[in-house]
Amino acid sequence: MTKIYVFPGQGSQSAGMGGGLFDQFPELVKQADEVLGCSIKTLCLDDPEKRLNQTDYTQPALYIVNALTYLSKMEEADLRPDFVAGHSLGEYNALFAAGVFDFLTGLKLVQKRGQTMVKVSGGGMAAVIGMQPDTIKQVLKDSSFEAIDIANYNSPKQTVISGRKEDIDAVKTVIEDAGAKLFIPLKVSGAFHSRYMQEAQNEFAGFLSSFKFQPLKIPVISNYTAAPYQESETVNNMVQQISNPVRWVESIQYLKLQPEPEFEEIGPGRVLTKLIAQITD
Repeated sequence: MTKIYVFPGQGSQSAGMGGGLFDQFPELVKQADEVLGCSIKTLCLDDPEKRLNQTDYTQPALYIVNALTYLSKMEEADLRPDFVAGHSLGEYNALFAAGVFDFLTGLKLVQKRGQTMVKVSGGGMAAVIGMQPDTIKQVLKDSSFEAIDIANYNSPKQTVISGRKEDIDAVKTVIEDAGAKLFIPLKVSGAFHSRYMQEAQNEFAGFLSSFKFQPLKIPVISNYTAAPYQESETVNNMVQQISNPVRWVESIQYLKLQPEPEFEEIGPGRVLTKLIAQITD
């Protein structure tokens, strides 16, 4: 059997996430509060200022809950996985689990990642249900919406597109008329995983240059390459992920080729579990 842990990304957050984890790891929570300048427990459980769905708060909050969930699981039984992967922000939890950086370093990285990405305003994203990615690309080309990018290859049934908000709004009818079952605008402020994130990517690359990372102890599947991280590619994979699509279908197809793969989602919700069920070898 091949044990595979997958970590969810933005979109899996919800008020109340984390529950008793914050009391289970008081020292790490204290460190997190100092970095964030607010109480992570209050943010996740009560969210009095309605910040949990703001990218610059969502990303560190999810990273913390995912990481504490993983650490709690390791305390229960030291069942180190054979592979780890994460969807977008979740990839940082996969890297944490693989020993590339410690909890605090990972938090600083995702905090900066969220801060740089949230600066890029005016963007939009939408999930297209029931249309193949190649068909979506052809529809975008034929209707002169080539300024829209594919952001997430989530499953054979779900693809996320990303671009300027006005383009995303305008293309809805076009894609629905072309046969998509559903077109669901996402509650985001930026065109994540698209060409419009290049400036944020450049800023984040400069930030990463001051960090030193450790060798991988567990294979991590990269969103950027849909293949295991190579030691020499760690920084580049983290940088390129910001403006390039999440190749989740290919990543899961690679993992499903392993002997008797067993997936477990580590974090709030079951978004990835549902996507994985839709992906065949």
